[in-house]
Amino acid sequence: MRLCAFRYINPRSRNTILSPFKEVGYTKTQKRLLIINHRIAGRNHRGVITCRHRGGGHKRLNRKVDYFRTKLNWIGVVVAIKYDPNRTAYLSLIRYETGIYTYILGPTDLQIGQVVTAGFHVPIKIGNALPLWKIPLGTTVHNVEFRPGAGGQLARSAGNRVRVIAREKNLVTLRLPSGEIRRIKQRCWATIGQVSNAEAINTKLGKAGRIRWLGWRPTVRGSAINPVDHPHGGGEGRCPIGRSCPLTPWGNNRLGLKTRRKKYSDELVLRR
Repeated sequence: MRLCAFRYINPRSRNTILSPFKEVGYTKTQKRLLIINHRIAGRNHRGVITCRHRGGGHKRLNRKVDYFRTKLNWIGVVVAIKYDPNRTAYLSLIRYETGIYTYILGPTDLQIGQVVTAGFHVPIKIGNALPLWKIPLGTTVHNVEFRPGAGGQLARSAGNRVRVIAREKNLVTLRLPSGEIRRIKQRCWATIGQVSNAEAINTKLGKAGRIRWLGWRPTVRGSAINPVDHPHGGGEGRCPIGRSCPLTPWGNNRLGLKTRRKKYSDELVLRR
């Protein structure tokens, strides 16, 4: 997919690079696959802001995406490639032979009219889902389950992929998009191929208003905030932070502080 670079006609088009969405088809919306999305704007159940810089944005509806692929041996045909405002990847609308429609994460190079299915004895083709012990070594997969039966959780955003590199006993070794190499039980399921819209990382919004449409509010530098509200604030004119290292608004180290707690799965991680 080629991106569109806009000419400098006015300030909002300067340095703007967006997707032309040529792969997305304008088909009738399946209302049964839509869910009302109650936006919480970064607040918890008590109404306290726990994730800053969120709020506003255009109204959205959630799509029911099939991360589990539990319809074993059902023959499905790709009806359309759809845009989803809640993710960077595209969705593929699947119509099964029983007349049921569902969304799946759209893999790269999956075209309208192709057949997809899930099962233990299906061919190794783009869009098909199989357990990891049935997938050959070196295959690129996405939407990988972290635990058996939990649904796909790994490699779901645009352009992500996981490579199967080894198999030993009841564990399969994977190379994740972050570069981490870890083992996962071979009973977990995965989908063949790479997630679509890999060029999403190269887009440039071009103006502040476009990121406000996406639900992000402005971020203010710590040195521009009052000293009672941020450790970097205060001072005369432009001055350094006056600390040995950058701090968060609550006084914690911002750089180099490990936040991952000890987990049961640490022994399955071979390389960070």
